[in-house]
Amino acid sequence: MAAQPSKHRPTRADLGALLRLAAPLVLIQVGAMLMGVVDTIMVGRVSAQALAAVALGNLYYFVFSIFGMGVLMALDPIIAQALGARDELAVARGLQRGLVLTVALTLPISLLMLTARPVLTWVDQPAAVIPDAVGYIDRLIPSVWPFLAFVVLRQTLQAHRRTAPIVLTIVAANLLNAGLNYVWVYGELGFAPLGALGSAWATTTSRWLMAALLLAVGWRDVQPYLSRRAPNLLDARALARMLKLGSPIGAQMVLEIGAFGTVALLMGWLGVVQVAAHQVALNLASLTFMVPLGVSSAAAVVVGHAVGRGDAAGVRRSTGAALIVGAGFMLCAGALFVGAPGLLARLYTNDAAVIALTVQLLPIAGVFQVFDGLQVVSIGLLRGLGDTQVPVVTNIVGFWCLGMPVSLWLGFGAGYGAVGLWWGLVVGLVMVALFLILRVRQRQSRELARVIIDDHARPGVATE
Repeated sequence: MAAQPSKHRPTRADLGALLRLAAPLVLIQVGAMLMGVVDTIMVGRVSAQALAAVALGNLYYFVFSIFGMGVLMALDPIIAQALGARDELAVARGLQRGLVLTVALTLPISLLMLTARPVLTWVDQPAAVIPDAVGYIDRLIPSVWPFLAFVVLRQTLQAHRRTAPIVLTIVAANLLNAGLNYVWVYGELGFAPLGALGSAWATTTSRWLMAALLLAVGWRDVQPYLSRRAPNLLDARALARMLKLGSPIGAQMVLEIGAFGTVALLMGWLGVVQVAAHQVALNLASLTFMVPLGVSSAAAVVVGHAVGRGDAAGVRRSTGAALIVGAGFMLCAGALFVGAPGLLARLYTNDAAVIALTVQLLPIAGVFQVFDGLQVVSIGLLRGLGDTQVPVVTNIVGFWCLGMPVSLWLGFGAGYGAVGLWWGLVVGLVMVALFLILRVRQRQSRELARVIIDDHARPGVATE
């Protein structure tokens, strides 16, 4: 009986292993988010209208591109489990097929982004904001492929626990993005001031740098898997299985960002100030979210390796460690949002009306922080196990069947406006977190099995 806790509860070694991987991944996630923060802060100094245009533009871009990102995150279980099982061929196939999928995904995603003007008009967004929002989106379209290629390289390097090249790339991209924003948004060094459009060009340029630089600095690690074409690279059934595994991840991410995005569109019915305040509060909440998101990525890798080794006890201990770290940080972040909303709001804008509304929204974000951390860490744990379909159903029920009706009722029916819309998000996040934690416990009780991609397996290897 005395040995039982060490078998199932996280030890210091488990927490240490998770934190060593999670710390740089958190830095990477925060660095990626900081690009958006810099865009928002710099454009926010131009006008509330420009800030609202960037909010709508980023929303529209990510609703589509994040599906492609989610599909490619199928590489987490594929590559991590293959590394745990010491299956180098499966790693090479995973990386190369991921790059093939970036090309297949780029065209439809780019075409969908061209629908921005009629869609934003149809959902009755402020007429003064639409031209800049559409221009912003059009200038982000060339960044779709490098964004997806970066995701493939990042997931591969993460699975190898090689995070230094990703950190270096994110730092360089942030420096470039900040410099180009300063020059193109405000019109420095002889350039014309482009406002929101200049920010879009800065982001697109920085994403091309991210893809090229990560390939260069990570070449030593990925070169063995790219030096020769993997057997059966373009096998249609294998690619279809990757899509079957990754598409639910993409759908789950779209459903989640879609819930927040729908609230942003509903804010547009209330006015420009509401859209801008929503953007500021959501930007801050998204920044803290990067920490449990990094923990989630680390959990997917650690659990994936354990599955590849057939280590059920390691899966359970890593699960406990990830949930403790993710929820613990978000508890601290929530306290900051509740205690200092005015200070945080003034970092983004000097518009008194936007600040006043942001101060009302941030404490609500403080309430849902812990649940947001628990749900995203749970998704990473399930992804490491190869379970990608249940989170989709969970998001449909939690966000769309429960949270969204509450948002609409409180925001419009009860007359609470922006504040009411955000309380609906709290309901959705609480329900999603509870459902996913239950699913994690259920999956841990099953026998471990590697993700099957290729038909013809070598003895003892399920994926080949």
